[in-house]
Amino acid sequence: MKKQKMATQVTARNSQTGTIGHEDYSLYSSMSEDELIQLAIEQSLTEDPAEQITAQKSIVAAPRDQVVVNQLCNHNPPFPIYPWQRHTAQSGGQARTSSSGSSQGVRRRYDGSLFITPQPEVLDPVVSAIKGGDEKALHSMMQSGKNLAQPNKDGWLPLHDAAYYGQEGCLKLLHRSYPGTIDQRTLQEETALYLATNRGNIDCMRSLLQAGAEPDIANKIRETPLYKACERKNAEAVQVLLLYNADTNHRCNRGWTALHEAVGRNDLEIIELLVKGGAKVEAANCYGITSLFVGAESGHLEAVRYLATCGADINTQASDKASALYEASKNGHEKIVEFLLSQGADANKANKDGFLPIHMASKKGYYEIVKMLLPVTSRTRIKRSGISPLHFAAERNHDDVLEELIEAGFDVNFTLSSERSRLYEDRRTTVLYFAVVNNNVYATELLLEAGANPNVDLINPLLISIRHGCLKTMKLLLDYGANIDAYVASHPTTFPATIMFSMKYLVLLKFLMDLGCDANSCFQCRYGSGPHPPIDTRRDRYHDPQVNKEQNAIQFCEMVSAPEMSRWAGPIIDVLLDYVGNVQLCSRLKEHIDSYEDWSNIKTKAEPPRPLAHLCRIKVRSVIGKNRISLIDTLPLPGRLLRYLQHDFTQ
Repeated sequence: MKKQKMATQVTARNSQTGTIGHEDYSLYSSMSEDELIQLAIEQSLTEDPAEQITAQKSIVAAPRDQVVVNQLCNHNPPFPIYPWQRHTAQSGGQARTSSSGSSQGVRRRYDGSLFITPQPEVLDPVVSAIKGGDEKALHSMMQSGKNLAQPNKDGWLPLHDAAYYGQEGCLKLLHRSYPGTIDQRTLQEETALYLATNRGNIDCMRSLLQAGAEPDIANKIRETPLYKACERKNAEAVQVLLLYNADTNHRCNRGWTALHEAVGRNDLEIIELLVKGGAKVEAANCYGITSLFVGAESGHLEAVRYLATCGADINTQASDKASALYEASKNGHEKIVEFLLSQGADANKANKDGFLPIHMASKKGYYEIVKMLLPVTSRTRIKRSGISPLHFAAERNHDDVLEELIEAGFDVNFTLSSERSRLYEDRRTTVLYFAVVNNNVYATELLLEAGANPNVDLINPLLISIRHGCLKTMKLLLDYGANIDAYVASHPTTFPATIMFSMKYLVLLKFLMDLGCDANSCFQCRYGSGPHPPIDTRRDRYHDPQVNKEQNAIQFCEMVSAPEMSRWAGPIIDVLLDYVGNVQLCSRLKEHIDSYEDWSNIKTKAEPPRPLAHLCRIKVRSVIGKNRISLIDTLPLPGRLLRYLQHDFTQ
């Protein structure tokens, strides 16, 4: 209530000045949007509209809520003014006010709030007479000396209004009186014929054409009446225009013909009319797209069938070399693909990027289309493209398509070409890598069972599975021969990258150690007990040509001493010590362990000599070998001994 009272006082004060002072902004900013709107309506009851507009222009950097109020108070609507509203626009569009000070469009609800009702349409007398088909009133105006050949500010003549409203009688009267205006254009370069066609006023169209109207005058974007008739799917209008020899091959500013538009609208009746009227089925737009291409891209089967019977090229290609079959495959139009293939469409035409239709169908996961394309796609052309459909299927997790391609005999070890591999920051190459990156266990197993090699990529897929923390994928990869001691060539380390990737996940680290990962390399420091140089944290150290690659390799002690890893160092070293014999901790590791009191037992554990039982376990595991260590539980040994060899300390 206080806000409303304050708003009323502000309104009263401002009604005298006509502006809102800067000192009043604090009052408005504390009001809700509904209250601001209510205030705006109440102001409009007492202020003169012209003064309101002046006040709005005088306010600089008004708050957002005030802008909303201004828009509501402004009686000039922010939408296009149509021809029949010319009188209202020219008079400023101001709402009339009664002597009591209330606006005609403002009403009060039962709860006391106000709302604005739509105002009745106010038409120019000439337009009003034309709209009502009042030929007598129009004739009287001309007899009284009114010039009806004078365009308004939008370039519209009364003749245009007659064509627009479909008043044939008024149209004929105006043409007889002003015959030279028949092809005159509006500011949008629209003729009376164009307006009549756009509105579907067939009688007016006939009258204009019979009177000699030119059927091929285009508007500002080079659309002719025939093009507009096709856009409106008005077959009768097309027939009328063709009867008066309208140009069927005229192009709009995009290079489209009327046939392109008709095919895009899938109107077979109009397509037939245009072709019989001389439309060229091979006409291409500025992108090299023909009508059949449009039909294939849009999935309009009947249109494509008809154009094919008219001699349209089934293998038509756009400027980017994409074929009609390629577009149909990319958009999942199964019936179109089936028809084009039945007519001999070439499935081995690649676009400018080297992709074939089967690539796109695999990428989008269109299983049925992939099945149709498989028998007619050349494996040589796929190899030449530098990428397999398998890559796309694995990348997008389309497992059904992936399975179909594998069953069809596609090479699961096909690698990306160097040009395509460079598009990925990690330089991936194999299909298996795509599956592992997506953490798709089913696809990973499918590819491994089909013979995929897990040790081809620059970054071993095993490292990616470690980063995901997926034990199932890790085990799958290791079971099929993934290198448990994998390194990353572009980022050299003196210890396996598998250890580096699993450092923050002790469960995974122990899992890898149980399966034979090389832990000894972590304790082979080149500096030993001597002083260590400062850690080089430069990002470009790996690519510095002046630095020796072996000297540049990161050591284990450097990695665990880094700030982001230091708090994990003790537990990591503790796990690793369970899988090595007598080793020597370097001075940096000792220094780091000494900095944490809770880790003193780790330093003691590392001191040689290690227990004999522990050394025997290490020896037995090394004799078994990495390749068979995962099968250790199958050995004919007592359960307690097996658990001992597997570092199972639960019992």
